[in-house]
Amino acid sequence: MKKRTTVKVSKLLILAVVLLFCAAIAKLSYIVLSDKVDDINLKEKALSITTARQTLPSSRGSIYDTNGKLLARTVNSYTLIAYLDPSRTTDAKKPQHVVDKEMTAEKLAPILNIEASEILKYLNKDKKQVQFGSAGNNLTENTKSKIEALDLPGIDFLVSKQRYYEEAELASYIIGYAKENDDGEIVGELGVEKYFDDILAGTDGYKEFQKYTAKNYQIPNSPVKIEEAVNGSDIYLTIDSQIQFIVENAIKELAAKAQMGWMVFTVMDAKTGAIVASATNPNFNPNNTNTITSYMNPLVSNQYEPGSVMKVFSFASAIEEGKYNGSETYRSGKIEVDDVTIRDSFKKDYGTITFDYGFARSSNVAATILALERVGGTKLRNYYKDLGFGSITGIELSNEAKGDISFKYRSEIASASFGQGITVTPIQILQAMSFLTNDGTVIKPYIVDKIVDSEGKVTYEGQRTEVKKVFSASTAEKMRQLMHDVVEVGTGTYYKNDNVSLIAKTGTAQIASPKGGYLDGDYDIIKSIAGIFPEDNPKYIIYVANEKMVASTTTFANIINNAVEEIASYAKLTAKKSDVDYSRIVTVDNYLSKSVSDVTAKLTSEGLKPIVMGKGTYVVDQYPLKNTQVLYNDKVFLKTNSQEFLMPNMLNWSMNEVKTYCNFLGLTCSFDGYGYVTSQNVLENTPIKKDDQIIFTLNNQNIT
Repeated sequence: MKKRTTVKVSKLLILAVVLLFCAAIAKLSYIVLSDKVDDINLKEKALSITTARQTLPSSRGSIYDTNGKLLARTVNSYTLIAYLDPSRTTDAKKPQHVVDKEMTAEKLAPILNIEASEILKYLNKDKKQVQFGSAGNNLTENTKSKIEALDLPGIDFLVSKQRYYEEAELASYIIGYAKENDDGEIVGELGVEKYFDDILAGTDGYKEFQKYTAKNYQIPNSPVKIEEAVNGSDIYLTIDSQIQFIVENAIKELAAKAQMGWMVFTVMDAKTGAIVASATNPNFNPNNTNTITSYMNPLVSNQYEPGSVMKVFSFASAIEEGKYNGSETYRSGKIEVDDVTIRDSFKKDYGTITFDYGFARSSNVAATILALERVGGTKLRNYYKDLGFGSITGIELSNEAKGDISFKYRSEIASASFGQGITVTPIQILQAMSFLTNDGTVIKPYIVDKIVDSEGKVTYEGQRTEVKKVFSASTAEKMRQLMHDVVEVGTGTYYKNDNVSLIAKTGTAQIASPKGGYLDGDYDIIKSIAGIFPEDNPKYIIYVANEKMVASTTTFANIINNAVEEIASYAKLTAKKSDVDYSRIVTVDNYLSKSVSDVTAKLTSEGLKPIVMGKGTYVVDQYPLKNTQVLYNDKVFLKTNSQEFLMPNMLNWSMNEVKTYCNFLGLTCSFDGYGYVTSQNVLENTPIKKDDQIIFTLNNQNIT
């Protein structure tokens, strides 16, 4: 009998096993009872394995002008791709890759507007898939349809969203632009697009559902949570596209005739502060951001010394203080202020003249006497502040500057009275000018007419906002009289117009040198005009300023004067009330997509003149837009679904009517004179196409 072997287990080992078992139980209990382990949320981790979340993207809102004309919208953009890998094809009868490269290149070339040899360079690359550079990017629906109609094997498209600007350069610095960022989101980067980016963008929604773990396939009959996307709101600007066309054409005409730096031409409603037009030089096409040379809108971002336009405000300050007597005389020419000699504009000496005439002749000496001896630096600065200088106006545009109205010493006070040594922005000038048309009250400028959400509800309406009562009504009236004299007998006689009464103040300012002092070149100046029209019942305030313009004052004034006349004609300001038969006012309907024959018959029956563009069967665009009120015998422009357009007889058409027609068809039109067409260089019924240049001779009277 063998002896039994007894195994003795160490008590320490038993204790260790028990402790390990207890630790395991404790850990398991901790995991079961805890939300987090080692900074990992176990519940979320588990759900992420079985729950999928899809983004439901929102649509960015559109931008319209005040009449409902579409200016900016989001469209699908397509990138052309070619599959070159033969392994994609599993059925020879239905090839899924490019089989015949030469044929493919030949057919794509005319659509992409590049040589077939360039396309072949891409198709011959040793890659499974290729794109075609800039020629194949940002393709429109129309271009995509043309390529799809070719039914080319291996040709496909990548789709993305793109912001599209219907009128290209029109009001580009006001509208701004938006583009896709690295996350595939369209983001505003300038102008209204940037200022109202959140409102335009809307809010993305999402869809959550239980999925198969391997793929994002929804498990049938499993619960689904949906948060619907909220589309962005639409924004209606105060911009009137027709007036915008007029001011932009004025700048283009001046740029074609003269060298210059920056320029701004802005029109503001005299009673409400609504900006109805604002054009700039340089300009850019927001559909191609490579055309941008500056990311600053001169209207709100340019700070400069304004020159004699500031005399409107310094003279008004003296009048308001009761320290102005327009019949009082003084010695013009020059005046000594401490160790500085201040001279009148262009070093002219008019002898002993009245202060009223001194304003008409833009006398620096008169402004200096009033500022130093009658008003004083502190009160003058306070008036400037109350008018809004030295502060942003708060208009709904990005990158607004506030300028600088710091002045202390006597020579600085004198300079500030005639617009040197201080800096302002164009929008501040417009805001300050509003006291003249609102009985001394300053009105805030604004650019947004209304905001409409995705359900059609108006969530915001722009309106007249009073900033401050700065001057009395009598002071405003006196200043309007003085500005009348500027145009009648003073520095603004170039702006005298028989068809519309414009009152104004001109300005010529030296440009500060970065090295101190001022630039001294012949054209190192900022030329400007601030005006109001019509004089008896002001409708608009204009401000035009440009830098380093190499052109005569006559050229500058004639172009601005013509634009003012066109605006007045468009706004029916040139007709006397007694000449208008208000019983014959017609409200324009919506004619889009309607039969051309039906629309022309309706317009004719209403006493209007339909101008039909092309031989199409239905209307694709119109002007004026729906709900616009026009007068009996006015023209209504109808663009048809035609590919061919013939030159009409435009004799007796106004410049404004001609420009409307040219803008519709993309024609380049130039004018000799102003008023009404007396001749045209392209004969009636001659085929015309985009980019054709047509020259019109105009006269101030209709042909009889």
